[in-house]
Order: sequence, then structure tokens, then C-alpha cells
Amino acid sequence: MALNFALLVTGAPYGSEASSQAYQFACQVIARGHNVQKVFFYQEGVFNANHLTAPASDEHNLVTAWRQLAEQYGCELDVCVAAALRRGVVDADEAVELALPAANVSAPFLLSGLGQLAEAALGADRLVQF
Repeated sequence: MALNFALLVTGAPYGSEASSQAYQFACQVIARGHNVQKVFFYQEGVFNANHLTAPASDEHNLVTAWRQLAEQYGCELDVCVAAALRRGVVDADEAVELALPAANVSAPFLLSGLGQLAEAALGADRLVQF
């Protein structure tokens, strides 16, 4: 029986193992025939949505990896809007609304509220936090 997973990522892509472990977990869950329906990035985890991240060429690019995972398997990548704005992680709509000079978040990442996390927890068979 395939299970539906929701993941909560609270660690930045670099400087913490949380994001890397969450990504590896998601890949293993999918490889075993289960579904990752949503990944919710919260606290320092919002930095996973910053498409201006530029790791060294010999490092794994987690931002790109999350994007590819979402595009290939259809999982949603939601980013807590309040936590993101506090950390300078902004999509085009928020940049316009707040009169900021640029945005650094693009699809498939989506700024959303904590209600999306609650909804994901209710709809998933398992919620796993990293």
C-alpha cells in the first residue's frame, strides 16, 4: 500500500544536514513506491527556495534538486511566507507589493501560510520533520 508523505524542512540547504536528509528521504520514499505530496519549508528551511543560491561546482545544488524533484514527481513545494519575508526570500508578487528591487523565489516553490502545513498534515499518512 502506497503512503502519502508530507515533509517539514526547517534547515537551510547549507550549514545544516536537515535539508539534505529531507531530500534523500523524499527520494527513497518515492523509490519505494510512496508519494511525497508536499514539502513545507519553514524557519531556516525557507532558504531552500532561494534560486540565487550558487554553491561551488563540486557541491550538490539542493535548491535545483528540490525543483527537479517537484517537477518530476509532482510534489508541492510550499514556503512559509512570514518566515521567508523575514529572511529576504521573496517571490515576484511580494517584491512588487513591498516595493523591493528583486525577487529570488520562482516556481515550483510557492509562498504560502501555515494553513498549508496544517492541511498537508491532515491529508498525509505521515508528516516527517527535518
